[in-house]
Amino acid sequence: MTEFFSSTQPGQKVSHGNAEFELPILYFRDDLFLMFLIGNYAKVKAMMPSPRLHPISILGGKALVGIAAFNYIDTSIGPYGEIGVVLPAVYSDKPPTPILPGLMEAKYPGFGTLVMHLPVTKTVARDAGRGQWGYTKFVADMKFVNTPEYHQVEMGEEGTNILTMRVAKKGMFRREKKPLVTYSVLNGKLIMTTIPQKGTYRMSFSSKGSFLKLGDHEVSKTIRELGLSAKPIITRYYVERSGILPAGQVIETDVAPVDGYFGKDREGKHETFYTD
Repeated sequence: MTEFFSSTQPGQKVSHGNAEFELPILYFRDDLFLMFLIGNYAKVKAMMPSPRLHPISILGGKALVGIAAFNYIDTSIGPYGEIGVVLPAVYSDKPPTPILPGLMEAKYPGFGTLVMHLPVTKTVARDAGRGQWGYTKFVADMKFVNTPEYHQVEMGEEGTNILTMRVAKKGMFRREKKPLVTYSVLNGKLIMTTIPQKGTYRMSFSSKGSFLKLGDHEVSKTIRELGLSAKPIITRYYVERSGILPAGQVIETDVAPVDGYFGKDREGKHETFYTD
């Protein structure tokens, strides 16, 4: 991965709240696993802050909702956990044509995801994310479990469960060459952030061994209201992955806010267990 980072130029000092860091942020090693579920198109569309931001529409008139868990093991700002509740979308003058779920990256190169929730385990990561990109971060507790059969995360806030997600380790091997693109809102400005990444992942269209369970937290309620399918339609986990998080780019002004849940001013728990 050394060559992957050779073109970066870290050193831009930034501070937001209690967070002082340099851009770009470097992610040398993490465990990333995720799933896509089917959601209600009208409810996902209602979350879009701009009329030019369109949800990915799949055949059958439904939308996609993604849940991604990042266990950051080695980064330029230290280890922490993060879970993204994201809405795949395209920024365009007109909505994209409906597609099969597995074709979204091939049909829409550089497609992005609107960040609905992005809880983290550190206040520094929260302050950096909200202050620099407008990411909807709050502090939560996360317990990651990595076994030969699956990745799992349990997330909550002070004893109240928000979600539990498990992704089975199976599927086709693929190389990750495309950047991760996110959309977020900062002070009425729509921010597009292009995050270079490199790695290897396995993707599966079978839900066997994978699941999402939502808790009783108010964040759980907002996810449940998207009308999610009972089972995921795509799962993915990375055997290896690295990423580079730069400053974002303003692509539109005077858009609707996407504030998310703020939570409490506290440090979260970040636990990792490796079991057989």
